Amino acid sequence: MAKTPTAKSDAPKTGGIFAPITPSADLAAIVGADKLPRSEVISKVWAYIKQHDLQNPENKREIVADEKLKKIFGKDKVTMFEMNKHLAGHMKA
Repeated sequence: MAKTPTAKSDAPKTGGIFAPITPSADLAAIVGADKLPRSEVISKVWAYIKQHDLQNPENKREIVADEKLKKIFGKDKVTMFEMNKHLAGHMKA
């Protein structure tokens, strides 16, 4: 007997990466001060990085911080894997 697939809910996602957060003042300088889902914060940070050409051209996984990002990362360079750890300290539920 085949199992019936469960129906997906049409309700908006609100937990985890979709939970709205308030950015710190330093992060708000990049993404704005409004409450945003974590997923949108990350998207806006990546848009900022690409707009300002902050990826190391020799190693695209490395982000070279400008003055705004140095306030968030606490150092001159981070990898894309480290970035989320540093962003987490600037997001308040």
